[in-house]
Amino acid sequence: MAGNRNIAARVGGWSARNRWWALLIWVGFVAAATFAGNAVGTAEMKPYESSNGDSRAAGQILDGAGFVDPAGEIVLVQSGALTVQDPAFKKAMDDVVRSITATGQVENVKSPSAVTPDSRTALIGFDMKGDAATAADRVKPVLDAVAGVQSRHPDLRVEQAGSASADKLIGEAIDQDFVKAEQLSLPITLGILLAAFGAILAAIIPVALALTAIAGATGLLALTSQALAVDAATTNVMLLIGLAVGVDYSLFYIMREREERGKGRSKQRAIEIAAGTSGRAVLISGITVIAAMAGMFLTGNGIFMGFAEGTILVVLTAMVGSLTALPALLSLIGDKVDARAFHGTVRLLTGGRVTWRRILGVRGGESRVWGAILRPVLKYPIVSVAVAGGLMIALAIPGLSLKPGPQTIDELQGDYQIAETFKAIDKAFPGGNEPAVVVVKNPGPAAIERFKTEALATGRFNEPFSVDVNPRGDVARISIALKGTGTDEVSEQAIVTLREKVIPATLPGAHVTGSTAGSMDFNDQMSQTRPLVFGFVLLLAFLLLLVSFRSLVVAVKAIVLNLLSVAAAYGVLVLVFQWGYGESIIGFQSTGTITDWLPMFLFVILFGLSMDYHVFILSRIREAFDRGMRTEDAIAHGIRSTAGVVTSAALIMVAVFAVFATLSLLTFMQMGVGLAAAILIDATIVRAVLLPATMQLLGDWNWYLPRWLNWLPTLSHGDDEDELPVPQKEPALV
Repeated sequence: MAGNRNIAARVGGWSARNRWWALLIWVGFVAAATFAGNAVGTAEMKPYESSNGDSRAAGQILDGAGFVDPAGEIVLVQSGALTVQDPAFKKAMDDVVRSITATGQVENVKSPSAVTPDSRTALIGFDMKGDAATAADRVKPVLDAVAGVQSRHPDLRVEQAGSASADKLIGEAIDQDFVKAEQLSLPITLGILLAAFGAILAAIIPVALALTAIAGATGLLALTSQALAVDAATTNVMLLIGLAVGVDYSLFYIMREREERGKGRSKQRAIEIAAGTSGRAVLISGITVIAAMAGMFLTGNGIFMGFAEGTILVVLTAMVGSLTALPALLSLIGDKVDARAFHGTVRLLTGGRVTWRRILGVRGGESRVWGAILRPVLKYPIVSVAVAGGLMIALAIPGLSLKPGPQTIDELQGDYQIAETFKAIDKAFPGGNEPAVVVVKNPGPAAIERFKTEALATGRFNEPFSVDVNPRGDVARISIALKGTGTDEVSEQAIVTLREKVIPATLPGAHVTGSTAGSMDFNDQMSQTRPLVFGFVLLLAFLLLLVSFRSLVVAVKAIVLNLLSVAAAYGVLVLVFQWGYGESIIGFQSTGTITDWLPMFLFVILFGLSMDYHVFILSRIREAFDRGMRTEDAIAHGIRSTAGVVTSAALIMVAVFAVFATLSLLTFMQMGVGLAAAILIDATIVRAVLLPATMQLLGDWNWYLPRWLNWLPTLSHGDDEDELPVPQKEPALV
């Protein structure tokens, strides 16, 4: 009866008994999803769909206006001593025009297109011929031509920047980064699994299952994106999350199956017990993670909604694969999964007989390291809570000063000349790189001229000022440079002035977009939806845990501990990336801000991932308690017996996330450090100290459920047909 309610046990048992059918269905699903996904292709969102508010309205108008935008490029010519009137300066500018024209790839050359008041910096503007979407593929000869001019005029600074050159140079850097991330992540993951298991098949299976889950989910994303388009970065996020949870779920399952085999259980029985225990923990954890990810739909922002779509698909696919294909694989391979590989090397690297498996207890035995930590924690729970809680709060305090900011050219870290060129242009012509863009329907020349006059009269704007009209003549796009850096209060006040004063007086009905306006609108949207997202995630996680463990205390405590982990991660982000501690170690230059969309993303992702360990540990504790073990002994048994799994899983997650801290984009560095720090903190301070210490203090109150909630279903945390005797009392921790 109760066992019939354990869906994971029923599915796992069926898969083990019908292994070929289960494997055939899984392989068929992955193949079909991949084929269908490749056939239709992933639909990427339109640029305006990532915007909010007034910026989104402007983007929608521009999207349907039919503007034909060439790929605009700029050549910076600069001198510390010469001016544009000097013959050497003029000669260099003429050389630029002649050289780029000779490539046959440019048109509409304007020399100079802008000159600074001191006449020491000039810009030469031009457009790439042909379709702007393919301009990056044709810009190299032009870049080479400009580099040739620089070599012939070494006393001047001659450099090129623009949309096509940025797409080529920055795009290549990002592509190389992600290739490097993939190449590093897989060997690191395999290495940790090999050290943990000491067996090649046991190490390969979790990675293989995670990769097939990612492939299947990516195929499904292509299908669902036809209804809800996604950002291009969604597949990268799916790889990150899919590899982490896919390996973790398999790890939980395999280690429990190996533990039961070590106790003398038959192959089939060991799989059934693993399905009824670890499989159920995977099911609860997966559903909780999916619920957390769903919170991103409530932001109303296209990027977040796409992330939610992709991460839900990859977590769901990894969870289903772990519950179906994994039991079938274990049934097929049997004890060969434990076949040793590279035994001598593993012994050498892990110090002879003192291996990782013995230290961590990954075969279900007690972990020496965590056993030593657990003794004082359970003996002095009040001191443990005070020390660990104080440390978490201290880490979280810097997070109170977290300052979000948009992604700018400073996002690109490392030795990239084009980034320095953009910065030099922006310094010479403030606001020119990221101007405010005013979009107005059915404009009149007189109104536009009046707008220009009044905007410049406010003192908050600079030249250049430009106007483009679409082919139909019914939409004008006006660009005007902002004073300030584009991210500071000066620039933001300029946008406010534009929207509240200048536009109502000169161009009623116009909309404002651009980098600064878009960032302001995004932050306004997040301020409005943040309470809704946080409330949704917390409430749904609370309800899932309440139903799963039939304990009000367990549900509340899980929420509090997970919030502490997220708060500590925010604090680490501020310490490192906002205050600059660790710049020389990681190799970046602080911008003084955290990418504006990252805090919300980290909250949702970290809250979901933290549930992995929490649910797994609590399931083991509840399983022992339900079989008659005292709460105090069940805590010690649950922590000790899961320490190896949690440690290995955490090491893998930390390693995978840390790889992203080596990339060139500051946002991905922040994401990698934030995720890695949070998982490390969560798996050590929270799960090894705060969780057992608070449970020890609460005793049987851990399982408190008000009478008016007795109608909640009673769910099994073990295998109901398991004939194992009641666990004995844990040895005294003295």
